[in-house]
Amino acid sequence: MAAPRPLSRFWEWGKNIVCVGRNYADHAKEMQSALPSEPLLFLKPSTAYVPDGSAILMPPYSSNLHHELELGVVMGRRSRAVPEAAAMDYVAGYALCLDMTARDVQDECKKKGLPWTLAKSFTASCPVSAFVPKERIPDPHNLKLWLRVNGELRQEGETASMIFSIPYIISYVSKIMTLEEGDIILTGTPKGVGPVKENDEIQAGIHGVVSMRFKV
Repeated sequence: MAAPRPLSRFWEWGKNIVCVGRNYADHAKEMQSALPSEPLLFLKPSTAYVPDGSAILMPPYSSNLHHELELGVVMGRRSRAVPEAAAMDYVAGYALCLDMTARDVQDECKKKGLPWTLAKSFTASCPVSAFVPKERIPDPHNLKLWLRVNGELRQEGETASMIFSIPYIISYVSKIMTLEEGDIILTGTPKGVGPVKENDEIQAGIHGVVSMRFKV
């Protein structure tokens, strides 16, 4: 028999990282982007995971790497065409995540009408915190997120400001692709995204719940 796969280490075996873009109006505004009428989705490979305390690797083809702070929702069981009313029953817990973005590459992709894969899906582009069981977060829409670079506060936001709610996102995604146990959905970033450079230290947290630290 195969050894059980603990959700506490979902990043070691979870398959899919599904990301939602522009899910905070203030971030869409700072990026000079239109507000979406439905969730804007893109994917990262499982090799994008970086556990707390490890190094974030800068992609060699980018000179403008940005941090984007996000609440991640970890799925607890297989989810296919889940109704919104039942969506939270499929959640195992949460993690704080960074959607590291090669902004210069993304800008070029946008200009050319190309997918964002080069800008979003490189190795070590998804740093994650420790797993937080669902029971520790009674209301994921009532959390305060923060991020500091070298001690300077860069991002601060509240999950109450999401455009699309977590149940809506789970239902929407699961009607397009089947989600498996251990998969994660990144729910978008609040405003304040910005550049990091080599040897910068990033600290981030969910106020009162979990924190994490990475070196670039």
